[in-house]
Amino acid sequence: MKRTKSSPLGWYTVGIAALFFAGFLLLVIFGALIYRNAARSQSGNCDARSLTAYLTTIARANDSEDSVRIYDSEYGTVLSMADGDSGFAFRIYRYGGHLVEEYEESGAELVPDSAQVIGETEIFSAEWLTDGLFAVQTDAGRVLIGVRSANGGNGNE
Repeated sequence: MKRTKSSPLGWYTVGIAALFFAGFLLLVIFGALIYRNAARSQSGNCDARSLTAYLTTIARANDSEDSVRIYDSEYGTVLSMADGDSGFAFRIYRYGGHLVEEYEESGAELVPDSAQVIGETEIFSAEWLTDGLFAVQTDAGRVLIGVRSANGGNGNE
């Protein structure tokens, strides 16, 4: 005996399997997009924070009596951190859209063409808030840096 009618159960099974497969593919695609956006955001946050983290690290590494000085120059605000009693200092300032650093004698003139680029920033300012606490502002945000030295170096270079 021949069947003249086919059972719809086979078509339902294929349809449900196709629906689960399509759902699985959409889940994988959306998961990949979410992961990519989260990784991009984390990378951007890390890049932004690296500039302020570098400034904090160098200030704490060179924290001694009267080691930190903030003064104005022809290039804007300069953050100078003396390297112990060596007579040399790390001088950080903004030049050409970048935050640059020089390691020269404390009294020497600034030479931005030979300075090392730390990172890009359109904003750089530093100011003493209290004795032993100063603030540095960049595109990445504002960071408060506390120094252990008694005076904090409020004088000019």
